[in-house]
Amino acid sequence: MQGVQKKIAVLPGDGIGPEVTRAAIELLQDCAGAFGHRFEFRDYAFGGNAIDSHGAPLPPETLAGCRASDAVLLGAIGGPKWESLPFGTRPEAGLLGIRKEMGLYINLRPIRLRPALRAISPLRPERLGDCDFEIVRELAGDIYFGEHKITKERASDLAEYSVPEIERVGRYAFERAAARKKHLTSVDKANVLASSTLWRDTVSGLARKYPGVTVDHLYVDNAAMQILLRPAQFDVILTGNMFGDILSDEAAALAGSIGLIPSLSRGSVDGPALYEPIHGSAPTLAGKDVACPLGAIFSATLMLRESFGLKAESDWIESAVDRALEKGYRTADIAGTGDRVVSGSEFTHAIRGELRAAAAQPAQRRSGA
Repeated sequence: MQGVQKKIAVLPGDGIGPEVTRAAIELLQDCAGAFGHRFEFRDYAFGGNAIDSHGAPLPPETLAGCRASDAVLLGAIGGPKWESLPFGTRPEAGLLGIRKEMGLYINLRPIRLRPALRAISPLRPERLGDCDFEIVRELAGDIYFGEHKITKERASDLAEYSVPEIERVGRYAFERAAARKKHLTSVDKANVLASSTLWRDTVSGLARKYPGVTVDHLYVDNAAMQILLRPAQFDVILTGNMFGDILSDEAAALAGSIGLIPSLSRGSVDGPALYEPIHGSAPTLAGKDVACPLGAIFSATLMLRESFGLKAESDWIESAVDRALEKGYRTADIAGTGDRVVSGSEFTHAIRGELRAAAAQPAQRRSGA
C-alpha cells in the first residue's frame, strides 16, 4: 500500500498508562519508517492528570483534538488519588464523557491467545481448546448511561435500551460473525429484565437479515460459566454495556493476564475510533518499568487493521511480538519457569529488535547476503 498519513491523538492517562502507550508509539514509529507511512502523534491530558492540570477529566481541548484525529490511542486512567472526588467528577467520568461526546457506541474486545503464552492460561489445554473469539459490547446505553440517583439512604441506576441502539451494535456484531466463523451468541438476562427482553427480541428480529449466521442466546450467568467451561465454542459474543464489561474482563483471564487484551471503541465509520488496553492504571506499578506493554501494543495493531486498513503492517508487528515471546522474553506478570524476565522497556526493546531483523531480511536477500 502506498504510504499513508494519519493523525493519532494520544491520551497517555494515569498510572502505567504513559509507559505502555510509549511502547506502542515506538512500534508504530518503527512501522511507519519500514512501510513509508507518516503517523503524527499529539498528546492530550485526560483522566486524573487532566483533573490536576485542567480541573476536569475531559478538557475541551482534549475532546477537540480527538475529534480532529484519525484515531485515538488511550493508555489508562484513574487511581486512589482521585477516588474521594464526588461521583461524576472522577477520572472515569472522562471515559464515559468521551464515549458520549464522540458517539462511540460499539466496543470490540478480541480474546486471542498468543501461541507462546498458552501455558499461562488458568485453563487446562484440553478445556481451553482453540480459543479465539470476539466480544462486541454496546457502549453508549444501559445502566452506565441511565439516570443515577443517590441519597444517604437510597440509590438507583436506570438500565434502559431502545430498538435503534440495539440494532446498530447488533448489525456490527452480525457482520463480524459473517466474516469469521458465522456464529453469534447474544447474551442477556431476558428471564428477569425488561431491557434484556427487548434486547433478545430485537436481536432475534435482526438475525432474519443474516441467514448465513447461526445465532444462539445465553443468559449472562450461563455465559460466564460457559466462557470458563468451553471457550472454544464462541465466535462472536454480542451483549449490553454492563454485561460486556464484566464478561470481557473474565474472558481476558483465559489469556493469562488482563494486560494482554486490546479494545476498540467506535461509532459511525466516518468518525475516529478509540483504542485502549482493557487493563487499569495499576498505580502501584507506575514508574517501576515493570508493566507489560502488550495490551497497548495490540491496541495499536488493532488500530492499524480496523481504522487504517493496514493489515500487513499489523501482522508485521504482531509477528515480531510472537518471536520475542518464543525467545522467552517476558515481563514478570506473564512469566513462567525458565522465561527471561525483563522490564517493560527491555521487553519493548526486544520486540523492536525483531522488527529491525525482519526489516533487514528483504535487503539481505536482494544483496545475496
